[in-house]
Amino acid sequence: MGKITAILQAAQQRAKELNLLYKGALYPDEAYEILQSAPGAKLVDVRSRAELDWVGRLPNAAEIEWATYPGMKLNPHFIAQLEQQVDKEALVLFICRSGVRSHHAAAAATNTGFSGCYNVLEGFEGEKNADGHRNTLGGWRVAGLPWEQG
Repeated sequence: MGKITAILQAAQQRAKELNLLYKGALYPDEAYEILQSAPGAKLVDVRSRAELDWVGRLPNAAEIEWATYPGMKLNPHFIAQLEQQVDKEALVLFICRSGVRSHHAAAAATNTGFSGCYNVLEGFEGEKNADGHRNTLGGWRVAGLPWEQG
């Protein structure tokens, strides 16, 4: 069994254990491995424009806001924008700040016919620590994976 197959099977098992509506749940290092090795896999960053501009961007990610800043109102065009940028049969990895909005995005995409949706657990910035700060407990950045800041 190849490394990608093993990662996807572990992610699918997590989804079953957590009763998730979508295909699987990946940790950031696993998501990065998939993006490097699986042709056609697509990372969709669902954070707001403000987060992308001020916190950092992921190279080669499709950027489709789940909710808009300020006010964090749901983006009514999310699925239409996703359909314009990503094939419904593709392996699609959703990421946000901590894994919550991307969870909802993966579920919504699955409900509209995307067959290979995965959530990136911990997200870009991870969970808050005891002081209420992110970027210390889990997440894409803490894992040392590629990102850019404007």
